[in-house]
Amino acid sequence: MKKENIKVLISEEEVDRKIREMGEKISREYAGREIHMICVLKGGVFFMTELAKRISVPVSMDFMAVSSYEGTQSTSKVKIIKDLDESVEGKDVLVVEDIVDTGRTLSVLLDMFRQRGASSVKLCTLLDKPDGRVTDIQVDHACFKVPDKFVVGYGLDYNQKYRNLPYIGVIEFEEV
Repeated sequence: MKKENIKVLISEEEVDRKIREMGEKISREYAGREIHMICVLKGGVFFMTELAKRISVPVSMDFMAVSSYEGTQSTSKVKIIKDLDESVEGKDVLVVEDIVDTGRTLSVLLDMFRQRGASSVKLCTLLDKPDGRVTDIQVDHACFKVPDKFVVGYGLDYNQKYRNLPYIGVIEFEEV
């Protein structure tokens, strides 16, 4: 049997500070415009709601659920489980994600939003894991770069656990 241990990688205070800074930066960038934030469920919800509270320009939100896995293997085929409720046509879209790893799914989604007529499409993530990248995807805004380790907390999970941690942790397993 394996015991799960969580080691703090980024503290709750650091996460809060960085999200506040990101909200201010995005507010300046979108001054005079409205942002249509799209969250990729489930992990991005924690980050998107905290970020939205710190953005001073008008914000609208939508949510999307997708799958790009067959078993435990990531594929380049993206299956839409829950599509957007609203059209993105003519909107400044900010895709908000918990972590960018391989970039496969997000690459497909960003292209899809452009094809659907968004005025602009940018990507904002809480965590960027560039060592895991297999696509050439541009991350416009990243709060933190993280090493190629399994991270949990602040929306990120392991078997649906640990999403509610107020910090980012690295999960380590030990035999018991």
